[in-house]
Amino acid sequence: MNSLQFLVKGVRQEITENHLQLKAIIQDINACTGPLSELQNLNSAGRCKISILRKLIDKFGDTVKEHRDQELLKEVILEREQLASSMDAFKKANLKSMLAIEKISKEDLLNHSKEKDLKQRLKRDKESMVKMSSNVTDQLLGISKQLADTTKQSAQTLETLAISSQAVFGTQEELKNTSGIIGQSGKLLKKYGRRELTDKILTSFAFAFFIGCVVYIVQKRLF
Repeated sequence: MNSLQFLVKGVRQEITENHLQLKAIIQDINACTGPLSELQNLNSAGRCKISILRKLIDKFGDTVKEHRDQELLKEVILEREQLASSMDAFKKANLKSMLAIEKISKEDLLNHSKEKDLKQRLKRDKESMVKMSSNVTDQLLGISKQLADTTKQSAQTLETLAISSQAVFGTQEELKNTSGIIGQSGKLLKKYGRRELTDKILTSFAFAFFIGCVVYIVQKRLF
């Protein structure tokens, strides 16, 4: 196993493991109905996994670009697309969980029997919801920015892949042209070879005719 295969195998395994862990966190967020602290902890864990995945995929992309491997470049693009999809699912899960917590808080408030406690809980829950909404908004803005960065990196990777493909196509065309020139040269060499053989035969006949003429003349004069 060469150095590239060894590096790719290790990074690919880490990416797969973190993708699975991020999916598990997203499922937990989808199922979360409170309290707010639990959602915040899940959000923190999810953002951590997203950050790790971005660094691993960037490392994978840099390694592949150095070796100009087109198949691995396609794999890097797929990994970036999968990360973007997971980030989108992470954002939607947060929205769903926030709405579920808000609904449960309202139901609890409506079922409360004492007006004083109702007002206190309403005030407390409103403050919590405002804080939670602010935190989730900040998180969603961060995720949206990361999605934009991921899309940009995918576009750059696609551009690199297109340039590599164009270079390979140009090399193939040059090889085809070179092959055609070599073929034409071979035909010309064969043609010149046949002509050289014909010239040698004609020269031999001419020399033999000349010798015959000389012998004939000598015989006439002597005899």
